[in-house]
This record gives sequence, C-alpha cells and structure tokens, in this order.
Amino acid sequence: MALIVQKFGGTSVGDVKRIHYVADKISKTYAEGHQLVIVVSAMSGETDRLFSLAQQFSQTPDPREIDVLLSTGEQVSIALLSLALIERGCPAKSYTGAQVHIRTDDVHNKARILSIDGQKIRHDLSQGKVIVVAGFQGMDSFGNITTLGRGGSDTTAVALAAALKADECQIYTDVEGVYTADPRIVPEAKRMTRITFEEMLELSSLGAKVMQIRAVEIAGKYNVPIRVLSTFQEGSGTLIAAEEEDLSKSSVSGMAINRDEAKLVIQNIPEAISGISQILGCISNAHVEVDMILRSFHEDGKTDLAFTVHRRDFQKTLSLLNQVVTEIGAKKIFSNDKVAKLSLVGMGIRSEPRVTGKMLEILAKEQINILLMSTSEIKVSVIIDEKDLERGARAVHQAFELGSEVPTELMQGI
Repeated sequence: MALIVQKFGGTSVGDVKRIHYVADKISKTYAEGHQLVIVVSAMSGETDRLFSLAQQFSQTPDPREIDVLLSTGEQVSIALLSLALIERGCPAKSYTGAQVHIRTDDVHNKARILSIDGQKIRHDLSQGKVIVVAGFQGMDSFGNITTLGRGGSDTTAVALAAALKADECQIYTDVEGVYTADPRIVPEAKRMTRITFEEMLELSSLGAKVMQIRAVEIAGKYNVPIRVLSTFQEGSGTLIAAEEEDLSKSSVSGMAINRDEAKLVIQNIPEAISGISQILGCISNAHVEVDMILRSFHEDGKTDLAFTVHRRDFQKTLSLLNQVVTEIGAKKIFSNDKVAKLSLVGMGIRSEPRVTGKMLEILAKEQINILLMSTSEIKVSVIIDEKDLERGARAVHQAFELGSEVPTELMQGI
C-alpha cells in the first residue's frame, strides 16, 4: 500500500462526463489498497470566466477580492468529484485549502506556500477516506483567502506530497508526459521516460508549460518523485526525480521553445556602471523580469546593453527606457518584439562542451541569425527571429537525435 497524491487539471474535470471518468479512475486505484489525496483544479475555462465577471465591475479589480472569487472554481470541483466518489463507494471528503491549513504569504494572486499542517489529512487517511483538496489556494496569517497563480494546483499537489511524505505525486493532464520538444512544433518529439528535477526546472523556466516552476522547485527540495500522466490514455508517463548515474544517457534531454520574448538594445551608455544600474533598476522597480542580458564594450569606454523581457511587458519596458535613456545620455534604443527563445537542456551539457558549438553550427547551416545567447551548466539558449523558430527547432531536434526512440526501461511504478 502506498500514499499517493494525484492532481487532476481543469481539462481532466472539464465537465460532468469527465468528472465521472476521473472518479472511476480514482476508485480503481483506491480499490488496489492505496491511500489517496486528490488535488483538483477548477473546471476548464472556469477561472477565466470568473475573472471576466470581475472585469465587468473593474478593469483593475482588487487582488484580495479576486482571490475570494477565483477560489470558488476549485470549491465546485472538489464537491462534485467527492459526490461522484461517494456514489462509487469511496468514502471521499472534500477540503478547501484553508480547511487543511495550507498557509501562504499575503501576496494576493501569486502567493507562496509557507507551511501545511497535515494532521487532519493523516487522521482521515487512517480512517480509510479519500481526501479531495482544492488546488491553487491557501490562507494567509490574517485569515484571507489567497491563490497561488496560474498552474498553482501543481504546487498544491507537490507541497501536500512533501508534507505527507507521499510515495509519489502524480500529475494527470491532457498530455502523456514530458516530451523532448513541443509536438505541435516538432512532430518527431518523443515522450521521455525520466527526467531530473534540475532538467525539468530549466525546461519550465525556459517556456515548457507542462509543470509550474514552483512545483518543480518544491519537488526537488523535498525529493518528491513526480509522474506526469495522461488522464485519458493509459501509460507510464514521465517520471521527474533525482539524478541517477546513467552512462548511456544523452548529453541533451530536451528542448524548450518560447515565443513570448521581446528584445531591447540600448546603445552608447556613457557611464557603464551607473548607467546600467539605472536602466535595470527602473525595470526591476516596475516588477518587470529581465531574462537574457548581453553587455558589449566600445573603445571609448561606452557600453551597449541588450536584454530580453516577456512580450507582455514589452511596451511597458520601452516606455520606461525612453525616460531613463534621456536621463543617462545614451544614444538610441533598438527594439524587437518578434523574437523567440530556443533552448537545449540536459545534465550532460556540463561535461560536453561541444553541445553549444554544434547548436550554433546547425543554426548557421539553416541561415538563422542568433541575436543573443546564454549558457549554464545544463542549458544553452539562443534568441532568434520568431519567423525562424519552427525551422530552427526541427533542425536542432533532428541533429541531436532527440526524436530517437527513448529507452523502454521505465522506473517501476509504485
């Protein structure tokens, strides 16, 4: 018998028919003798519907009231799923995040979990109950309802698995696992049987949307094995776990693709240190996250600064730069909001320096211009024109043989 935390996303519980299907799936696992904690999201489209209602009253609705409103989506899901389970003979019991004491900080709409008191859940599990918990939400120290941001149900599930010392956290979604690339762009992409916490964290931060970054961080910190599975197709999915010694493992595990990039360049910054500090400082104060940065020097002591931001922050950042560039006496701003980021990720990159050179060579053969580049121990990222993204992604994916058949040996399930 194992303690398993299972998370079902919005598409998995998108309507009554799918909730019945999920209830059948959970009942089968319960009948095998496992202890189960189920985390569910709001029904597909419900969070957007609720937010659009709020915007009919205000274009900038109060963050606290938004959390009160959006949290109701998950409350509907847990009640309906619990009713379905009870009808199948599973003694289910639903809880909101506050009821199981998921404590967060007080940052509304993007709160972080601080602690979980698992005593109530453990007691109910010992009584043979299936616990159904609302994902995406918690409560701060003042008793206010908080939400964890998009994808927050993943974080709820992993945090509960860590607090309860679960054997595995299973994330059920509409894909069969983690792929070597986005199959919509690279049809040859293959499902990976296993990936490390570090690799998944890099892929998530670089644009892969399978797992929320915070959830992977918690899993890595507390060594919680995660398995990404399809709700609607049987299979072993992809296991996200600690690194294992594997001499046959390829140096590159997967590719991340991100279209949501914008590039800005400030030329001839006269006082390099103070000028760059002013530029990045004003952007940071506006809560805009800067991604890749490149600094280049002139013989006369002046500096050029190039960096990327999320495309949604492009106009905001450009307005800020127009002000600060005048103040510091820099010459010109160049901007491009039609760029994309292509990244290779793999634990083997740290010991295989030829990966970067090979990637650049492939893109050069495709006559794709590299606008910016960034490397770390386990990833190589380049910024290219968005129009070249799909062609470049397919060429790189093929050259690194990421579409080759993955090993069939899977980590044995619990």
